[in-house]
Formats: sequence, C-alpha cells, structure tokens
Amino acid sequence: MGTPMTQACAAAPAGRTSGHLTPQLVEWLDAHADAIDTGECDPGAVLPPLVEAGVFRWGVPAQWDGHDGTDIGDAIEAVAELGYYSMACAFVAWGHRVFIEYVLHSPNRELAQRWLPALMAGRVAGASALSNAMKFLGGIESLQITATQDGAGWRLDGAMPWVTNLRPQGFVVAAAVRAPDGRVAVVALPHDVPGLERSADLPLIGLQSSNTAAISLTATPAGADCLLHEDARAYLPGLRPSFVGIQCSLAIGLARRSLDEARRAAGRGNAPKGILAAPLEDLSARTAALADELVQGVRSGRLRQTPAALFKLRIELADAAAQAVQLELQAAGGAAYLRGRQPGFARRLRELAFVPIVTPSLVQLRAELARHEGTF
Repeated sequence: MGTPMTQACAAAPAGRTSGHLTPQLVEWLDAHADAIDTGECDPGAVLPPLVEAGVFRWGVPAQWDGHDGTDIGDAIEAVAELGYYSMACAFVAWGHRVFIEYVLHSPNRELAQRWLPALMAGRVAGASALSNAMKFLGGIESLQITATQDGAGWRLDGAMPWVTNLRPQGFVVAAAVRAPDGRVAVVALPHDVPGLERSADLPLIGLQSSNTAAISLTATPAGADCLLHEDARAYLPGLRPSFVGIQCSLAIGLARRSLDEARRAAGRGNAPKGILAAPLEDLSARTAALADELVQGVRSGRLRQTPAALFKLRIELADAAAQAVQLELQAAGGAAYLRGRQPGFARRLRELAFVPIVTPSLVQLRAELARHEGTF
C-alpha cells in the first residue's frame, strides 16, 4: 500500500474536452504538479492517468486506437498542454509518444503488432534513448552502443546515460547501435532482456517522478525481431521533426503558463500599472507565432528538409520560456520568493532550468548551427 500522496497520484478519471486534455486530467495535474516534480508522487503512477485520458491517441491512426483525423500537430499540442500544468508529465509524455511514433514508422510490422497495443493501453512504457543518435546524425556526438555478431543476431554493449519513462513495471527503449558491418541500426529493447540493467532514478533537482534513469547493456542479445530499422540514416531524419517538435512542447507549455501567471500577478497590482503590458503582449504573440510555425512546419514536412530551421525554433522557444518565467517573477515581485504566495513558481524555475539542457542541448544546437553557417 502506498503513501497517501502515492494513492492520490494513482488515478485520474477520464473524459473529454474541446482541447487535448480532459477536465479531470487537468484537475489532477494542477493538484499534483508539485509532488510529481519533487518526487513525492510514485513515479509509476504518472503514466496511467495520461493513458486513461487519451493523451497518446492524438496523431495515431484509428486502427491503433487513435483519434481518427488527427496528426502529429495534435500530439505536439497535447504535450504542450501537459507542459502548461507539469513539465514532468510532459517529459514522460514526450518519451512515450515519440516511441509510439518510432513504431508507427517502422517497416517491422511484426514489431508494431507486438508493441503498439501495449503502448496505447499503457501496459508498457515507451522510452526514447535516441538523443544520442540524433546528435550523431548531426555530427555532434559519437554512438554509445556497439553490436558484435552472435550467430544470426547481435550482442550489444554500451550505455544510455539519461532516459525517461523507464517504468519499473515494464518498459521498452529505443536505441541506436553501430552494427558489425558499420551500419547504424535502431532497435527496441524490452526491460527484461538479458544484460540490460536500469540504474536507480537519477538525482534530478526537479522532474523527479519521471522515471528518469540510466541503462547499461552488457552482451545484450538483439535479433531481427527487435529491429525498428536497419538504417538509422534513412529512418531518423524523417522522425527528427516529431522528436524535436514534441520536445519543444515542454518550452511552449511553460511559456504559456508563466505568461498567464504574469498577467494574473500584474492584475493584482504587484507591478506598476501597465508597465508589463507591452512586454507580455509582445512575448505572447511571439510564443504563439513560434508554436504555430513549429506545428505547421512539422505537419507540412518542411522542417524535415530544413533541420537548421527546426533547431532555431527550439532555441527561440526556449528563449521565450526563459523570458516568460522572468516576466512572471517581475510581475509577482517579492511574493514569488515567499512560499505559497505565487503557487508553482519555484517549480517553474526548476522546469526552466531543464529546457536548455534536454538533449540535444541548446549549446549543442548552437554549435551545430554555427558549424553549418561557417562561424564555428
């Protein structure tokens, strides 16, 4: 039997709103966002309410229990709406939803038949360890997992130093490996495969109930049945807009929430009348424009052809989130530094600290952009 907080975080009723989240889920998120961030909520209790509320049905074909007629833009918006209430939940949702996207676009249909029903029902958690691969494709980092031939299959050795949504109750993780012939392949590894070891949860300063840990692989067997794609260079560029796009949702949600909180604080007279009106209006318009550019660019496929534009959007949205949190602080004044006077502000400061470092980090993206532009 769990603690009272664990029990409180264990369930959220399902329903439907005109947006992408149910009103019952919104109520649950608002009530438990701080506990989820500080680890007072059982990490294993975070994913089920998101599944029950249909968060992962957006942009998934109806044959897999998705919302028919929706697309990846809806998935980006759904995770941004989660980020408005809890970045930890949005981070968990990012990992689960991008893994679903990997499986949807895998040519291995037997693998899809095996994993998609379990993922959509939340019986297993999807985890993405492909940041390393995305950075590898951009020339930022070397691959961290290698494969050696073992009969018709491989043995994998290496590490995944930072992976979210590794629910101890069961997970499957996507990873890129260097094959014996030099190819880069992408595999899906279940939590109970021999040689796979999950660390204890990482000691994060926030997002603590996100099941974020490290994985090591030692002579881990991998056969054709776990192959998402045999050629990462052909497979991952098409998935990069979804990967980065849903990742951007964390910054979008945070920016929107801090802007709304800044307006409320300004309305209470914590700042000289009207002094923040123009900055709030300007940043709100900029955030909305950037979010719309992101969604439309992913939907149209334009950002698949222009990864530099995608990286710039991620950088600009992170900057918008940082400015929004600062505007909230300025609007609330000293009240923001007193416990309980500006609810959620301390959590949003911690959430903001995560935005620049989620991989690929802003420093890595800026270095890659500079390299392409010949300035680094």
